[in-house]
Amino acid sequence: MACMQSTVFFFVTIFMVCVSSTAAGNETAPPAECADFNTTTWREYQQGTKLQVQYLLLTRENMDCATIFNKESLSDPQEPSLFNSSLPTKVIIHGYRATGSKPSWVKALAEGLLHAANVNVLVVDWIYGASFAYTRVVQNYKEVAVQISILVNKLVSHGSSLESFHFIGVSLGAHVSGFVGTLFGGKVGRITGLDPAGPMFKGADIYDRLDPTDALFVEAIHTDSDYFGISIPVGHVDFFLNGGMDQTGCKRSRFASVLVYFPVYGYLICDHMRAVYVYISALNSSCPLIGFPCPSYERFLAGQCTDCERIFEGTCPRIGLLEKGGIAVSPLPHQEKLFLQTSSSVPFCAHHFLLELEVSPLKKSAQVEVTLRSMGQPDIQQRLNLQREENKYWRVMSADEPLCKIESIHLKNTGSYFYRQGDIHFQSVCISEFPNTGQKEALCVRNIQLGWSRPWSHDFVQLCDMD
Repeated sequence: MACMQSTVFFFVTIFMVCVSSTAAGNETAPPAECADFNTTTWREYQQGTKLQVQYLLLTRENMDCATIFNKESLSDPQEPSLFNSSLPTKVIIHGYRATGSKPSWVKALAEGLLHAANVNVLVVDWIYGASFAYTRVVQNYKEVAVQISILVNKLVSHGSSLESFHFIGVSLGAHVSGFVGTLFGGKVGRITGLDPAGPMFKGADIYDRLDPTDALFVEAIHTDSDYFGISIPVGHVDFFLNGGMDQTGCKRSRFASVLVYFPVYGYLICDHMRAVYVYISALNSSCPLIGFPCPSYERFLAGQCTDCERIFEGTCPRIGLLEKGGIAVSPLPHQEKLFLQTSSSVPFCAHHFLLELEVSPLKKSAQVEVTLRSMGQPDIQQRLNLQREENKYWRVMSADEPLCKIESIHLKNTGSYFYRQGDIHFQSVCISEFPNTGQKEALCVRNIQLGWSRPWSHDFVQLCDMD
C-alpha cells in the first residue's frame, strides 16, 4: 500500500508541474498594491523552507484587491482594516500543493461567497508548508491549524463570535479546518469539507481528521473517494456526488500510455477538484443541488431513496450557504450519507427521474432498453435486466432538463439474438420527477406489447409551467 501511494504521489507531482508551468505562462500579474499568495520552489523546499502562514482579506469593499491581514491589523491606526467583526467570516483553506504554486480556484470561490452574502473572507495561504512531499505536508497541517486558531482567538477578542466562523477546507484543508474546530471544542459555527483528503486520513482517529464534533455543523462534498478523497462520511451530512467517485464529464486522460499503468493519473484534477467547482456553482446559481439520504449509491440508483421524509421530515439538505444546509430537524444527524447525480458542466444541477416498470410474468429473463428524448439534449438511456420472479422495477435516471421537457419515450427489447426473447408485456411504464412536491404528475403509458425486433415509442404532449 505504501509503495502504491508513493508511486501515486510521484506521478501527481509530475502532472502538477506540467499544469502549473502552463498556467504560469498565461498568468497576469496582479497590481503591486494587491496582496497575493506566496509561492515556493523545489530549491527552497530542499533548503528547508520554514512553515509560514499568511492571511488575505477580501470583503465587498475590496473584492478585486486582497489585503494582507494578521492579528495586529485590527489595532493598526495607520491602516484601518476592512475586517468587520459584526459580519460572519468565511475562512478558505487550501490543501496540498504539489509544486508550490498558488491555487487557481480561490478567486472564484471568494467572489462567490461575497456575492452570496455580505461577509469577511479570509484566505489562508500556507503554500510554504503545503508543497512537494505529501507526507511532510501532513506533518505540518496541525501546526497550521494552531496558527489559525491564534488569529481566531484575536478576532473573538475584538467582537467576532465563534459561531460566526465558517471554515471551507479543500482536500487536506478540510482536515486543517477540522483541527481548528477541535482546538475550539467544536464551538465554531460551520465547516465545509470539499473532497476531504483520503491518503493517510481514512484510518485516522477522529482527533486527527475532520469529523462531526469539530463544529456546530459539519458538511462534506465527496467527488473522488476512490483515490485522493476520503471514502468515509466525516460530517453531520456527507454529499456523495455521482456516488462520490467518477464524475460526469471527467475524462480519464489524454495520456493513454500512462493510464495503462496508472489509471489514477487522469482523475487528479477533474474528479478531486469537482467538489470545489460544484460548491462555487451552488453559490452562484439558483438551481438546487440537493442530496437524498440513502445507505448506498446502489440502493439510490435502484429507486429506494427518493425522498427525505424519514430523516429530514421532508426537507432535503442542499449544497450552498443555507443555514445547516437547510436542515430543520434537531438533533442533527450524524455522518448521514446523501446521494445525488450531477450534470457534466456548470451549473451541474441535474433533474432526478424515477423510472417505474410493471411487467406481466415472463417465461424467461429478458433485457430492455429505455430511452428518454428531448429536443437538443442527449438521449437518456437505462438498461434493465428483467427476471421471471419479479414484475416491478425501479431505476433512477437524471437529465439536464426537467420532466416537463421530455418529448418521447422509447423501449427496445435487447435480449440475446441467439436465444431470442419473446414479447414483453408492460402493464405500465411511468416516469416521475423527485423530490415529489405534490405538483407534478407522473408520465405513464400502459398496456405495451414489445416485440423483440420491433422497438416501441410514445410521444408526450406537455408544457412546462411558466412560474
